[in-house]
Amino acid sequence: MDRVRPSVLFAVILGVSLLLRLCHAGVLWVEEAYPSAAALEMLRGRVLYRDLWFDKPPLFPLLYLLWGAAEGWALRLAGAVFVTLSAASAWFAARRLAGEREAALAAALLAFFLNFGVPSAVMALTPDLLLVPLHLAAIGCAAAGWPFAAGLLCGAGLLLNSKAALVLVACGLWQWRSAHRLLSGCLGVQILAAAGLASVGALGPYWEQVWAWGGVYSRETFVDNPWSEGLRRTLNWAGMHGALAAGAAIWFWQRRDRESARLAGWLLISLAGVALGARFFPRYFFHLLPAVAVIGACGLARLPRRTLAAATLLLLVPLVRYAPRYGDLALDALGVRPSTWRDLALERDSRAAATLLAPLQRPGDTLLVWGYRPELFVFTQLPAATRFLDSQPLSGVLADRHLTDSTVTFPELAIRHRTALGRQPRPQVIIDGLGPLNPRLAFFKLSGFSAWAGDYEMIGKTSFCVLYRLRTP
Repeated sequence: MDRVRPSVLFAVILGVSLLLRLCHAGVLWVEEAYPSAAALEMLRGRVLYRDLWFDKPPLFPLLYLLWGAAEGWALRLAGAVFVTLSAASAWFAARRLAGEREAALAAALLAFFLNFGVPSAVMALTPDLLLVPLHLAAIGCAAAGWPFAAGLLCGAGLLLNSKAALVLVACGLWQWRSAHRLLSGCLGVQILAAAGLASVGALGPYWEQVWAWGGVYSRETFVDNPWSEGLRRTLNWAGMHGALAAGAAIWFWQRRDRESARLAGWLLISLAGVALGARFFPRYFFHLLPAVAVIGACGLARLPRRTLAAATLLLLVPLVRYAPRYGDLALDALGVRPSTWRDLALERDSRAAATLLAPLQRPGDTLLVWGYRPELFVFTQLPAATRFLDSQPLSGVLADRHLTDSTVTFPELAIRHRTALGRQPRPQVIIDGLGPLNPRLAFFKLSGFSAWAGDYEMIGKTSFCVLYRLRTP
């Protein structure tokens, strides 16, 4: 691949990624529905954090404004562009660390694994995934001797994901003598962001929602025996990424120098990013993928061409595992057959609820969604009746467990929010997308909302949703 011109390589990556992602044009994953719902409220004039509860950093929903928070082809085009930018960042980092051949391999391999992986993880532009190009670009700048630029990129990364702090630490492996420049670049971005949030009265709420709430969330894992489970999932991930793992093993077997020590440090720091929170979701492994992709490409580039061709046969594992799903979705989109994919059961149900509600909507309707079903705001296009896009801040039960468990993590905060909500005008429409799945957390059973029951009438029902409308006085 050392003879492939970068412009040709990136054009191929963009074309293939777009073709694959358009198969998902009829799907809206919940991880991308959440920022889409927030972006829609921002387009209606609400200020993030001040007027809208959102527990993720600000660049996440702001990026969704670039395509108007639209679903469908616009969202998938954005995803294809993102994969191409990530590949370009991998090329840049590997070029600075090694050479042209390694750069081309790193770009191609990263793009491959950003398309052939767990669908909900590789498709949804979430903070973990969005950090990938900034992560790689920051390492590339650090390796090139540009510490301030690396710090700026890490600072921008912190506005997407708090784990960008680990990228800053990794950059220090190359620029520890210029740590002050790294930190100044990072802090400069953070100070500007804080000033912007403070100017609209959102700095305090930002701290509470993103950092205080996020800190408790990261400590409250629902996984039994998280470290044994983490080891199992990490080994499974390494097996699915066997080509990269083999390349990394070749690199460390053949090299014993300072650069290898830095790369090993980068790998371990990235692995810590996966372990933080002790949940080991597939999307968390995007913190490990940049290091493994670059190091793996450097190792594979040292192989003779025939041996390299044989090693790439390991790519058949993820290809065989994930490629058929693109074909299934393409057939679903063409109407050849109805979708039966279990991963999309709630998404299909939300579309059915929106279809049921459409002829019953009235001018001026507002919507409260109960549960973690933000796609309902996107499908109905109704404005949020409250500052909350899901039930977590009102019930105090985290969404990673509330379908089966009713344990309250934030009791005082939830009571305060419910009390404040009780003093505000009632939503015209309530869609309870949690009660049918966990009756103990049904909307009108919750303290503070049980008194509302007499004010609402049921107007429809799907498999996993109950629709209510405020009675006319």
